[in-house]
Amino acid sequence: MKTASFPSLRVDPQLRLETESVLLDGESLSQFIENAVRGQVALRKAQAEFLARGLASRDKARRSGRYVAADDVLGRLRQSLQAAQARRGQA
Repeated sequence: MKTASFPSLRVDPQLRLETESVLLDGESLSQFIENAVRGQVALRKAQAEFLARGLASRDKARRSGRYVAADDVLGRLRQSLQAAQARRGQA
């Protein structure tokens, strides 16, 4: 498959210096930028999917009229956390 390129990116010289200062051994600026773009693409896809699931759940609750109280959800989460902490303490 052929590759494509991103448009040129003009940045403040200080940002370029800071970016170059955190490159790993053998890592190029292009590799760093590509990894950053890939990470943002993955993050934004995950955010969009999370939002879609939340909206679908809201719509389902509205249609069915069945809701779960926030206090009930938080209580269950606390129980799950306590159980996980207990298991970790026993290991």
